[in-house]
Amino acid sequence: MANKGNVFSFQQKQAAFTDYLRNPQACPVPEGIVPERIDIHRELMFNNISSFLETSFPILRSLIEDETWKQLCQDYFLVHSSKSPYFSEIPEEFLTYLQEERVPLAGDHPFMLELAHYEWVELALAISTDRQPENYSPFILEPLTTEVALSSLAWPLAYQYPVHLISSDFKPQCPPEVATFLLVYRNSDLDVNFIEMTPITFRLLQLLQQQPVWLVDDCLKALAGEFVDFKSSVIYNGGLEIIKDLAAKGVIYPP
Repeated sequence: MANKGNVFSFQQKQAAFTDYLRNPQACPVPEGIVPERIDIHRELMFNNISSFLETSFPILRSLIEDETWKQLCQDYFLVHSSKSPYFSEIPEEFLTYLQEERVPLAGDHPFMLELAHYEWVELALAISTDRQPENYSPFILEPLTTEVALSSLAWPLAYQYPVHLISSDFKPQCPPEVATFLLVYRNSDLDVNFIEMTPITFRLLQLLQQQPVWLVDDCLKALAGEFVDFKSSVIYNGGLEIIKDLAAKGVIYPP
């Protein structure tokens, strides 16, 4: 029983310690802790997290005033309970906070969530441990009868705002009439790149996402069946060229 009591006491102290780190204005300094020391510890933790978020979301950070950014990071520090112990996963935790926990403010940029997601995607692909596909030769020999899959390092994305163009000089306040379709992928040199796509190319990659493996011929027939306003031969031939081009980039590969 004594051991259980000691464990419970330690957990209580640990909770009091973390409560103060999150919200020193509302929580007392834990018993037996020198205030100056825990305040230094809190400042170091907050500065490390704030600096890491600034590096992970450079465009978003450049569009937010210093004091507003500090308040944003403090609110994240206070509100969000991280599910991962890994420092490299803080950006994803921050994205979850923005999407699900933060209360939007009147001064927020309307594209804030989409821009944060786009910047997180770039980082997630950059640090992914997945391996790059290498075998493209079947496309040269028999492209239509080749089975294909979408690389896990290639993400087709749709946004209301042109997030890849947003900067301090371009801050759209209303979404354009046409959505933005992007393919973000990591190449064999480990560089993360993006391609702006047409709705047809985006839908082609969506089909590849929805089914693990496709025969090229079947995939193109399915695509042509959806875009009935176009001649099927146009969709079919154009889609085949798109597949070949994306295969050369390592986006699509024969599994």
